Order: sequence, then structure tokens, then C-alpha cells
Amino acid sequence: MCLVSVIMPVYNSEHYCVDSIRSVLAQSCKDLELIIVDDFSTDTSLTLVQELSRSDKRIKIIKLTRNSGAAVSRNKAIEAAVGRYIAFLDSDDIWFSNKIETQINFMRDNNIPFCFSAYEKISETGVPLGKVGVPFKVGYRQLLKTCVIGCLTAVYDTDHFGKVYMPQIRKRQDFGLWLKLLRHTDFAYGIQQVLAQYRVRTDSISANKASAASYTWKLYRDVEQLNLVESSYYFSHYAVRGVLRQKFPHLARRLGVLH
Repeated sequence: MCLVSVIMPVYNSEHYCVDSIRSVLAQSCKDLELIIVDDFSTDTSLTLVQELSRSDKRIKIIKLTRNSGAAVSRNKAIEAAVGRYIAFLDSDDIWFSNKIETQINFMRDNNIPFCFSAYEKISETGVPLGKVGVPFKVGYRQLLKTCVIGCLTAVYDTDHFGKVYMPQIRKRQDFGLWLKLLRHTDFAYGIQQVLAQYRVRTDSISANKASAASYTWKLYRDVEQLNLVESSYYFSHYAVRGVLRQKFPHLARRLGVLH
């Protein structure tokens, strides 16, 4: 058993995946495996991943025979993982070199099974776009109002939870996993230090706000099985916070809803 299993789905990410992979391999915590699931890429992503794997045996590659989406890819990797801690990184995002060491030390020192951290947004070309802060802790009901946990920063402890998988929905599956985990622990704890960089891409699956909203509603109703009143209540919080963050960032910052 290794210490940390890093879960990375890859789909047509030839312009970014090498930097993402190298940021994992450069971690100060060396006791890790990187499980890359190629979701039937049609560009050179798989070739680039295979080239990198020849020089570092910590890289393990799973190839899907048809495009299946991020939830399927991540769950395949979780199933194959042998690490105690499960961490996530998409193939266009970047970790700082102390990311894993900082989080594992934090979790061990404080007996915490689920944590996340602040991160920085960057443009497609790597230009910094600002910090995304996080609360010190968040519980299940609080998280339903808005997802404050960036997938690229989340780490959970399988010694506490066992292996927990993402719901099989096309989008917002990471949000669904955090809610699953919070049914089995009181809080996820946020590290205020910026430990990663999230790349904002115009062609990304999360760029379509209307679609994201639709899947958030689907998550409330179909996955969490909230009734209509509960779903409407939490969705109203999600929608208002989204508008504030998008249209009135200065006001959102003052109200503390930029997370």
C-alpha cells in the first residue's frame, strides 16, 4: 500500500496534461501513485501520458474503450487505487510541490478524514486570475447551499470512509461525492493556504453555467433525494451566490460568499 492515490481523468488534454502530471510527480511527498484514466482521447494525450510513464513507475494508466465521462473515469481509478488517501487532480490543473505533504500532515495532526484547501485560478495560458478562499470547515447542510470544495484540492482517508465513489451523473459528480462523505463525518476542513491552480477554460465542461445549474438541481433531487421544498431552498442559495460571484465579485467578497 502506498500513502496517496492521485486520481486523474484525461480527455483530449494534450496542451495541459504534461504539466499537470509533472506537478504530481514533483510532490515533496514521494509515496504516491498517479492513476490516469484516458477517457478515449482522440488527440495525443494518451501518447504523452505513456511517454511519461516510462520514466516514472508511479504512473498507472487505464484506457477506456469509449468516452464515458469524468464520473466513470474517476471511479475506475478509485477502484484501482491502493493508497490510504484518495486525492483528485484534473488533467489541466496544477499542484504546488508541497500540496500533498501539507494536507496529509494537517489530516494526521488533527485526526481529520476529509480536507480541502484554497487555490488560485489561472487562465488558459497560466496567467493568475485570483485566489479562491475556503471556509475553515463545512458540514453537509452548509455544503448543499454551495460547493466550496475544489476537486483539485480534496483528499479523503479510506481508513475512515473506505472507498467512496462518485455518483454516475455527467456533471457535478465531485459535489455528489463530497456530500456522500459528509454523511459519514461531521465536517470537511479547509486549509487557508493556496496549494493548487485551477485552469479556467472556455471549452471546459464547467464553463456552461446553465448546464451546471441543471445538474445541481438533478443532484439535489435524484442523488440526494431531497424533496421539492428542500431542493428549492438549497438551489436558491446556490443561484444567488452564483450570481453574486459572477456579476458582483466585490459585494460577494464583502459578504463572504466567494468560496
